[in-house]
Amino acid sequence: MTTIPPDRTPVLLVSIFLCFSYFLHAAFAQTHPMATAPETQGANLPAQPIGANDLVAVSVYDAAELTRTVRVGADGFIRLPMLKQRIKAQGLMPGDLESAIAKALQDEQIIVDPFVTVTVAEYNSHPISVAGAVRQPLTFQAAGPVTLLEAITRAGGLAPEAGPEILVTRAQHGPDGAAPTALVQRILVKGLIDAADPALNIVLSGGEEIRVPESGKVYVIGNVKMPGAFPVGDGTESTVLKMLALSQGLMPYAAKEAYIYRREGNGSKNEIHIPLSQIMERKAPDMALLANDILYVPDNKGRRLTLGVLEKIAAFGTTAGATALVYGTVR
Repeated sequence: MTTIPPDRTPVLLVSIFLCFSYFLHAAFAQTHPMATAPETQGANLPAQPIGANDLVAVSVYDAAELTRTVRVGADGFIRLPMLKQRIKAQGLMPGDLESAIAKALQDEQIIVDPFVTVTVAEYNSHPISVAGAVRQPLTFQAAGPVTLLEAITRAGGLAPEAGPEILVTRAQHGPDGAAPTALVQRILVKGLIDAADPALNIVLSGGEEIRVPESGKVYVIGNVKMPGAFPVGDGTESTVLKMLALSQGLMPYAAKEAYIYRREGNGSKNEIHIPLSQIMERKAPDMALLANDILYVPDNKGRRLTLGVLEKIAAFGTTAGATALVYGTVR
C-alpha cells in the first residue's frame, strides 16, 4: 500500500476539489443551457430567394481564389473563377446556391469535398415602392418579409390628405410562358390602422407597389366664412350641410339658394340647383356631394344694395372673384 507524504496531502485535496467542480459545472451546463441574449433573438430574418442583380458573398473553405463577392447577372447566373460552367442563382435560396456551387466544383474536379458558404450581401431584386399620399415616398429593398404597416412607417406614415384606402399591386405569374399580370388589392385605412385588423396587415416579400391615393375634395366658394377645399370623408357621405359646417357657415348676406357644379362621367358639366333656405329650415332633404364637386353660395344682391359704398366695393370684389372662379372652371 502506497502512503501519501504529509506535505503532498493539501495539493492532492485541491486537485480533487477542482476536478469535482469542473464535472459539476459541465453537468449543470448540460441540464441548464444558457438563455440567448435578448438582443440577439430574432436578429436573423428569414432568407429571401436570390434574384437578378443581387450581390452574393461566396466563401470556399481553404480556397482564397474562389472566395469573393459576385453580382448575379441580369440573366440570373453567376460566374466563378476556375469554373467553366455558369451557375444559376436566380430563384435559389442561399443554401441551395451553396449546394450548386459545391457540385460544380466537384464535377469539374477542382475540389474533392468543398465546403461552401453563401450569404446575400445586398438585395436589389426585391424592391417595395411606397408612393402617393405618404410623407416620404420611397423605394427600398426587402431583405426579409415586411408587413404593410412597416412599409408605410418607412415612408413616414400617411399624409393628412390620404384617402380611405391603400392600393397594393403585385405581379401575379401566369402559366409557363404567359406574361405576369398585375393584381391590385385594396386595403381600408380605417380597418388597418383604427381597427388594427391583422388580416389587413399583409406580408410583403418584394416586388410590390404600394400607392396611397389622395382623398377626394369638395370645393366650397362664395358667401361662406372660410372658402376652401375640404376632403370627402372616409366612406361617409358628404352633404351640403356638412360642407357648410366645415366652411364655418354662411356669411350674413348669403343667398337663399346655392348651386353644385359637377363634371359627369361622360365629361359633360352639370349645374344643380340647391334650395338652401329650405334645407336649412328642414323643409327639404340635405343633398349629397361627390368628390370634385364645387358648391357655390351666391350673394343675396338685394340685401347687399343697402350697404355703404366701401362695403359694396369689397363685397363686389369677393363675389366677382368667386363667380369668375366657378364659371371659369365649369364653363
